[in-house]
This record gives sequence, C-alpha cells and structure tokens, in this order.
Amino acid sequence: MELRVFLDYVNAGKTIRQSSEEIAFSGHLTQEALKITAQINNGYHTPDQLQALFAELTGKPADPTLGLIPPFYTDCGKNIHIGQRVFINAGCTMQDQGGVYIDDGALIGHHATLVTLNHDLDPDKRGDLHPAPIHIGKRVWLGANVTVLPGVSIGDGAVIAAGAVVTKDVPANTVAAGIPAKIIKTIERAEINE
Repeated sequence: MELRVFLDYVNAGKTIRQSSEEIAFSGHLTQEALKITAQINNGYHTPDQLQALFAELTGKPADPTLGLIPPFYTDCGKNIHIGQRVFINAGCTMQDQGGVYIDDGALIGHHATLVTLNHDLDPDKRGDLHPAPIHIGKRVWLGANVTVLPGVSIGDGAVIAAGAVVTKDVPANTVAAGIPAKIIKTIERAEINE
C-alpha cells in the first residue's frame, strides 16, 4: 500500500478493519514513527535538528518557527499538519492516523494527548478502528494534561484548561474545563488599533 492511498482512505473517515491491508500499513507506519521518535527523544538536539527530525516524521517540511520540547510521541506521524509559530511542550502524544490539524500560533501544553481513532464498540469488531480528525484553531492554548478525542474541533483563540477531556467541539474565544470539558467562560478581546 502507498502512503497517499492510506491517507486518502483514513481521511475519508473509512473504518480500518482488523486484519486488513490498511491495518497492516498502519503498523508499518508505527514502526517508522517509533524509529524517528526514539531519535527525537534520546539525547539533546538543537531546534534545527528537531525540526529536521519532525519533517522526517511527518513527511513534509517543518516550519522553521515550530517549537518542540521532547519527549514527543506518535504512532504514525504522516497525518500531522502544523501551521506557523506552533509550540509543542514536553510529553505530547498525537495519535494522528485520523488527522491532526494545528493552526498558526497554537500552544500545546505538557502531556497533551490528541486521539483520532476509536475502537468499535461491538466486541466482535473491537479491533476495527474508526478515524476522525482533530482540528486545533489559531492561537488555541491546550493546558497541561489535556485530552482531545476524535472528531473534535477547537475554535480560534480558545483555551482548554489543564486536565480537561474534550469530547465535543469548542467555540472560538471560549475557555473549556472539566471532564467532559464544558464552556466556562467567553474570552473578551481588547480592540487593537492598527
């Protein structure tokens, strides 16, 4: 299987069936990701070296403004899409087969977990995986230990409080907290004279 075929399949939201060609290819991608994340996470690397390793992991150029503090974990890597001026703090995990999209200026806190796959609820099909993308908007701040579940979009400027579990979409310029995360505040933006 080719990478583009696999990505087209999962990005269409199609189920990855147990014992399928897609699950086998997913396992191949996991092995590649493990090799590269082992390099990222073991030993010191300059920011330029980390960006080069991240580019190898994702299969596309890393923006020179990417900030990454290892360790970083993923079991795929090839369906991560990062904008400019994104900062990813230590211990972040991205399960990205379903697609992780992070827009410009987002801040990802310590030990944030972004999950894009669900297992089937039917015990006889438990090995089947259902992909759904995560979208993190511009200037979003995910606090420490935040978990974002499959299919969630977080609007521009939103803040997700530390420890929150985000199970549904979060509107722009709001603060969400708790398990499951609920909107607790609207962020009032001061007007800027240009």
